[in-house]
Amino acid sequence: MTAPILYDNPGPKARRRILIGTVVGIALIVGLIGYVLVKLNGNGQLEGQRWAILFDPRAAVPQALWRGLLATLQVAALGMALATVLGALLAIGRLSDHRWVRIPVATIIEFFRAVPLLVIIFAVFFVGPSLGLPVSAFAAVVIGLTVYNMAVIAEIVRAGILSIDQGQSEAAYGIGMRKWQVMTLILLPQAIRRMLPVLIAQLVVLLKDSSLGFIIGYFELLRSARSLVEFFRVSFGDQYSFQIYVAAALIYIIVNVILSTFARWLDKRLARSKKSPEGPALPLTAEQFGAGGGGTGAV
Repeated sequence: MTAPILYDNPGPKARRRILIGTVVGIALIVGLIGYVLVKLNGNGQLEGQRWAILFDPRAAVPQALWRGLLATLQVAALGMALATVLGALLAIGRLSDHRWVRIPVATIIEFFRAVPLLVIIFAVFFVGPSLGLPVSAFAAVVIGLTVYNMAVIAEIVRAGILSIDQGQSEAAYGIGMRKWQVMTLILLPQAIRRMLPVLIAQLVVLLKDSSLGFIIGYFELLRSARSLVEFFRVSFGDQYSFQIYVAAALIYIIVNVILSTFARWLDKRLARSKKSPEGPALPLTAEQFGAGGGGTGAV
């Protein structure tokens, strides 16, 4: 069976236009990069001694950036774990057959999706102490990242579950599986692979949003870079500001590239594990699924 043709192969004129557009685009990008480098060189920003400070332990710049990176990774990792778990639970709750579960969960999701993350962080950090609940800057950032992103991840998980063919659920119910078994054994394993790219993209956003912690004094990577700039400005003016901010930006880029690379590796790993073995498939019974005797049940 041949695959359907979705588009025609470009002809000679189309290929020529594509080639010209590609060359012009590359030339514009190279020209823009060259212009920026010339301007930076004219301002002395490309001098080696300015960049050497990023690797000089005596200036304490590498140590400060490293501490900021660790603080960013700590708050982001904890926020990712909590937001993913809570988001999955909220998604399952929103798909519940019971209105008393579905409606409150939907309200929570829509509320936290609508409130800006910075407002949540401010509310936790400043309102908490007035209610007799002192909250550290670390806890405020983690709570803010968690409650905001869990609402977004809940919708991602829900969309992934709903994308699975309904016939699979009906077949599972037909052999006596309960709803929680259908959800955990049939729907979620398939939905995870489908929603993985969008989920990783949201986790990358979460990692970058951790930089909002500097507003309330949490010394993550951006706050550490800002402190270094203010420290060197006293003695050297803005001589090293550009270099320090570029270093912080490159660290963010490297971490996000590593996270994206891990997502691609995991996607390929899941794709290999899902391949069917050769030979005819054996019929599955209710006992093999662990149905434990009839009834569809409900969450």
